[in-house]
Amino acid sequence: MTSELRDLYQQVILDHNRKPRNFRTLPDPSRTAEGYNPLCGDRLTVEIALDGEMIRDIGFQGSGCAISKASASMMTADLKGRTVAEAEQVFERFRAMLTQDGSETELGKLGVFAGVREFPSRIKCATLAWHTVHAALAGTAEPVTTE
Repeated sequence: MTSELRDLYQQVILDHNRKPRNFRTLPDPSRTAEGYNPLCGDRLTVEIALDGEMIRDIGFQGSGCAISKASASMMTADLKGRTVAEAEQVFERFRAMLTQDGSETELGKLGVFAGVREFPSRIKCATLAWHTVHAALAGTAEPVTTE
């Protein structure tokens, strides 16, 4: 990865950390899940409003490191308007990108997190929101933990 590309990725992550998109509670969520990363201290709640199989709205609340908050912000922006099945496919591609050297080009803007692969301890920060939304879509009542 070139230094210019790495700088751009860092700028995108910092922007979403400072001004997270969809950082709010929903008035009437269909599904909710909580996630916790004990290693970094990240905690978040994801709320989803479904219209049949379509994600009509999605929001999150919580606190965490820049990678965790930026990942949740970009995730919610990407998943809004997708079907549950599409959201699950994006979750699998995102996880593969971080853990199996998957292709970031398939993920568009979410590819900015490909650089996290170089820092194995931060992969849990980037995937926390994704595991939490996966649990919410599945209707899992237990809080998600990265341990």
